[in-house]
Order: sequence, then structure tokens, then C-alpha cells
Amino acid sequence: MATVAAAALATPLLLASASPATADRHDPARQAAKQAAKLSKKLVRKSSAEDAFKHLKKFQQIADSTGGHRAAGSLGYDASAAYVYQQLKKAGYDVSYQNFDFIYTETQAEKLSVVSPAPRDIAISAMTYTKSTPAGGVRADLAAVPVDADGTTGCEPGDFASGTFTGKVALIRRGGCTFALKQQNAAEAGAIGAIIYNNTEGSLSGTLGGPEAGKIPTGGITQAEGAKLAEDLAKGPVSIDFEIRQLQEKRTTRNVVAETRRGNAANTVMLGAHLDSVTAGPGINDNGSGSAGLLEVALEFAKAEKRPANKVRFAWWGAEENGLLGSEHYVANLSDLGKKEIKLYLNFDMIASPNYGLFVYDGDDSDGVGAPAGPEGSAQLERDINEFMDRVGAPHEGTDFTGRSDYGPFVEAGIPSGGTFTGAEGIKSAAQVEKFGGTAGVAYDACYHAACDDISNISMKAFDVNIDVIANATGTYAHDLSSLRKPVVTVPTDGDTGSGGGLHDGHDHEVTE
Repeated sequence: MATVAAAALATPLLLASASPATADRHDPARQAAKQAAKLSKKLVRKSSAEDAFKHLKKFQQIADSTGGHRAAGSLGYDASAAYVYQQLKKAGYDVSYQNFDFIYTETQAEKLSVVSPAPRDIAISAMTYTKSTPAGGVRADLAAVPVDADGTTGCEPGDFASGTFTGKVALIRRGGCTFALKQQNAAEAGAIGAIIYNNTEGSLSGTLGGPEAGKIPTGGITQAEGAKLAEDLAKGPVSIDFEIRQLQEKRTTRNVVAETRRGNAANTVMLGAHLDSVTAGPGINDNGSGSAGLLEVALEFAKAEKRPANKVRFAWWGAEENGLLGSEHYVANLSDLGKKEIKLYLNFDMIASPNYGLFVYDGDDSDGVGAPAGPEGSAQLERDINEFMDRVGAPHEGTDFTGRSDYGPFVEAGIPSGGTFTGAEGIKSAAQVEKFGGTAGVAYDACYHAACDDISNISMKAFDVNIDVIANATGTYAHDLSSLRKPVVTVPTDGDTGSGGGLHDGHDHEVTE
């Protein structure tokens, strides 16, 4: 009896002393959270902008040796894809190429000059899949499409007065419908070309959506230049020299997809970045930065974690600059089960802009700008990134799901999506300078889609912050998806955030207004 009594008295003490470890063993959620916290902390510490910069230098070397760019369908892109593939294969991932055909485009001329009344040159960007003028261009009069009361223009055939546009180049303000529809209506009204000017600050580039959509030579110019042309037209005739020429031909390109050999496929965590540049330059910020940051984290993850609870999949997309073609091809070829297995997708496109902002995709539409909230779970992804950036003292703002980067096909498929972005041709505000530093009234990336987007066109500070975001997310979600089930309290912004960066990310694939 004494022995039994002594044991009974000792048992609570033994249980009490063993309770933390016992609790972990019998609480898988708690254990997953601890593993996730430990791994994410290690990945943030190990993944550095300095190491990722080595990949940027490799992308620059490739571009330098292959005609100055890494556009999909070119030798520069193929070499970039092979480099990423080899690095991942050596790290132990299951790696594959996913080939697809597309129409390769390369702009050969984009010129606009006012001949009269006041001669001047104007920068213009050819729309992807535009028709071409003859070599040497055309000389024609300009004709402005009136702006409707709702601010739209060129979206209805009736916007083009009969006989007014025959043999002329139509000047059309951005807004209300696709670029393709605007130039189609202009063509049907007899115009021989179309110039679309921005309805916000910054340059304008875009796509007509596909080679079959192009009807007349079409290019984009800034809001200021468009307004000046419209003002001149209100006073009298304006004559221009206009040349837009673009090579278009069918080629094959590929995505690079790598995934862990272990982990529950029913809980697949996916992160991606587009690997291609435009043909104008090497694309070191757009999007060598996202590609290099993702590669750096993937390599560190392979060294740090051999048995993730969830399958982790990384993707480097091809032909993003031609209209999200790589990510669209990937999502379109997923089975219904494959889509359900992907629990989240995080996108990293332009994460080191020199005059950067730190923008997080607005999953819950708390900013009230542009697109609605993302699929269920997107709000949680935004919250998780924001909370991490708060912990490390990195200021941030929201950015809209405009559909202009590779999260677009995932959002359309109902997959929770998020990610970060540091701005493209949009103009930095004075309020953003107070928050992020830099220069007001200047583009986040003045070399966006230009030859100067080279190895010098990088903010290492922004690069490092965003690599930490990638590392934290990878380490966390590799073991723990519980945050996706926690409700988010949506707090509307005060109007100073959520409209400065993502609204104008300006990729060539923008087709809507």
C-alpha cells in the first residue's frame, strides 16, 4: 500500500516535468509550428542578397553573350533556363522542363515624331502582337478620339466619327477596354495606325493579346505626351512620322519546374518567378531579381530540409513578357486534382527596383483599388507577409491584383495567391519617399523594359528584404499551413497605401485597362 501511495504521489510530478515534450508529441499542429518557425528562421539567416547576386551576374553574362537579352524563344533564355535547371538538379530536386509553343516577338522599330506644327520626337513603345508599318514608317495626320463622359474612349465603334479617321493615325486615351479593342475599332474606322496614351503617370506598354488581334500598327506613349498631342489637335492639324515594326514567328520555349522529393503532395506549396526578359535588354531587375531570389532560397532550402511535411514546388516561367504564357500553360495543363493539391501560390516579379517601394499583393482588397479580393486564403497570405515584414522592421504597402504577372492564372483557377513587388514604371510619391526613401516624381524602375535594366539596376536593400520574405514563406509553409485557416480582420487603409506601386506594374502583357 505504501508503495502504491508513493507511486500515486510521484506520478503527477513526473507528468508535470514531462508535459512540454509530451504536449509536442501529442499535438502535431504545435510540433509543425515549431518546425516551421525553426526552419524559416534558418532560411532567412542563410539566404542572402549577396549570394543571389551571383545568379544575377550569371544572367548578365548570358545576356551579354547572346545579343543583349534573355527573351523567351532566344538563346539567352534557353541558357538561363539551363543554368537554373542545372543548379536545382545538383541540389537534389526533381526538376523538369515544360515545353510549349508561342509566337516570339521582337520589336525592330518604334519611332514617333511630330512633323508639324512644332517638330519633336516622342518616345513610343510598340504593343506586343502589333501589325507593322512599312520599313521607314508612314507620314500621316493625327486624329483624336473624343473622351466620353465616363472617361473611356475608343471602346465603341460610334466613338470614331465616320470619315474622320480614314488614312490617319488615331490618338486614343487609355481606359475602359482592351488595347486590342481600341485599335480594332480604329482600324474599322479607316485608321492606318493607333497611338494609345496613358491615363496615369508613367510610360505605357502592353499587348494586344495575340497575333490574331493585331489590325493596325499600335504603340503606347505617356499621359503627358498624349495630352499635349490632343491639345495641339484642338488648335489645328498635326502631322506625324510613325514607324512601328515587329518580328513575329512561332518558336518553342519552356518553364523550369522543381519540387522536393518528399512531402505530402496533397499539400503542395508553390512559389514562382518569370525567367524571361524583354528583347530590349537583359532584364536583370525584370525579372532576374525574382528568379535569382527564388533560386537562392531553393538552394538553401535543399540544404536545410530533407523531410518537409508538405511538398514544395518552385517554378521559373517562360514567355511571361508575351502574356503570362508559361504560367497560363502550366495552370491550363493541371488536372482538377492537381489544382486542388496546390494550397498556395506566391509570385515574385521585380523585387529589387532601384527607386523601390515594398509592395505586398492585396489579397483581401482592403485597399479598395482595382481587382477584388483574391481566392480564399489570399488574405491570409497577405497578412502573413505583412506580419513578417513588420517583425523585421520593413515598411510596406498593398498592391493590386491587376492580373499583370504570373499570379493571374492561379487567381483565375481559385488558388490562394500572393507575393511581393517593388514597382515598375509607376511614379513614386512624396509619401512613399517618406516611407521607403528614394526620389519622388521618378519611376520605381526608370530602366523598366529598357537596355539599362542591367546588373547596375538593382537595389540590394530591396533585394535582401524580398529574399527574406521568400525564405520565411518557404520555411513556414513547408511544415505549417495552419495560418491559411485563421480568419483575417480587414482594416481599410487611410488612402495613403495600396495605390502607388502595383497599380502600374506595366508588364508587356497588359491587355485590359
